Amino acid sequence: MAVTVEYKYKGIHVVANQSIDIEYIIRGTDDYDTALSALEAAAPEILDNMIRQPIELDEEHGDTVHPATGIWTATVHYVSPSSQQSEPPATGDSSFSFDTGGGTQHITQSLATIANYAASGTAPNHRGAIGVTKDSVEGVDITVPVYTWAETHYLADAIVTLGYRGSLFALTGRTNSASFKGMAAGECLFLGASGTKRGSGEDWEINFRFAGSPNRTGITVGSITGIAKKGWEYLWVEYESETDSSAKRIVKRPVAAHVEKVYEEGDFSILEIGT
Repeated sequence: MAVTVEYKYKGIHVVANQSIDIEYIIRGTDDYDTALSALEAAAPEILDNMIRQPIELDEEHGDTVHPATGIWTATVHYVSPSSQQSEPPATGDSSFSFDTGGGTQHITQSLATIANYAASGTAPNHRGAIGVTKDSVEGVDITVPVYTWAETHYLADAIVTLGYRGSLFALTGRTNSASFKGMAAGECLFLGASGTKRGSGEDWEINFRFAGSPNRTGITVGSITGIAKKGWEYLWVEYESETDSSAKRIVKRPVAAHVEKVYEEGDFSILEIGT
């Protein structure tokens, strides 16, 4: 017997611009998968710009016309894309966002001096010092790449204890003491977290914020070479006055470079969001 798919009498229900429900009867098979395949082939996936929802069948037994064959019924639901509601994230789910927008950094030393010009004679050579005056090296603000990102995690209530929240507070403003999210020790700075307990009371939605800065080696400042610093350590340059014999004047030149630790380190595994 051939499998047939028919509309049920008065089985079409429409809510304007929101949904369409169509009731079907499937005859000619007692196999669920066969009946489902026949209905999926007959019911379009898109109807009046509405999207078909997952289909389930009901079986009616004991039909007097077809005593040996099951009769299947189903209601196919169509909804508009705007009315579809996504399921809320489950405990253990996560989402990510990032930003590589530029930040501002004050520097006193250039990467290279392209040229020096003088009104007459030879221009003084400050060996890369920027904005040199009689008493100081003023420097300049430049735009530098800044990599920041945020992760939202849904953590079980059993994890987000008072002690855990205290750990988030203690880790804020610290750098990673070990590799974390693809960054070597010292490259990641934890900017803090904010959290909300969800209505079910079973878990917490917590947003974690980070910034990345690469570790560097082989830095050169003037005639000083071989400088190395971790991403969030601070490099500053010390200048002294000396006479530039060719220009016959006093100039400021870098005589020392100092790398300072300005952030404490922390164990980011405490965050419970992977490494």
